[in-house]
Amino acid sequence: MANTSDIRNGLCINLNGKLSTIIEFQHVKPGKGPAFVRTKLKEIESGKTLDHTFSAGHKIDVVRIEKRQYQFLYVEEGVGYHFMNTENYEQVLIPPHLIENPLFLREGMICDITFHAEEENPLLVDLPMYIEAEVTYTEPGIKGDTATNTFKPATIDTGAEIRVPLFIDTGEKIKINTEKGEYVERVK
Repeated sequence: MANTSDIRNGLCINLNGKLSTIIEFQHVKPGKGPAFVRTKLKEIESGKTLDHTFSAGHKIDVVRIEKRQYQFLYVEEGVGYHFMNTENYEQVLIPPHLIENPLFLREGMICDITFHAEEENPLLVDLPMYIEAEVTYTEPGIKGDTATNTFKPATIDTGAEIRVPLFIDTGEKIKINTEKGEYVERVK
């Protein structure tokens, strides 16, 4: 078992029966009273972010996790998403709730899947931070419509709907942030 001096960003711990990763932490030694560690944790299953304070020297249960690269193959309706390990070609079925934005998945896309090392259970699927997609439908833009911070709905080739600036037209390629589901820029 580890203690609070072993806390670092990205460390996965078992807190109250739930797996959480440490997003940020701060060792605090006040002038009066005992030292403590203030942390911001993200629950792996629910994705919720919470604050937790540990007293100095508190024992923590560290969980070993591994990230592996998998290629997205296809989705089976009502069952889940099929991925293939890029090293040994082993396939794994991932339930939909483990993928944050499944509408941005494209056949052949390489994703990082986080596994519980001892139990070999998939915990989380991380899509690439940015993807390039083609706009399959959006209302036509009007010449001179370059107002800032004005957006309209658009559908991309993966089927997801996002908001894009007024000057984007059907058929254009755009860059999208998969974490936020937002338009980033036009791709030349």
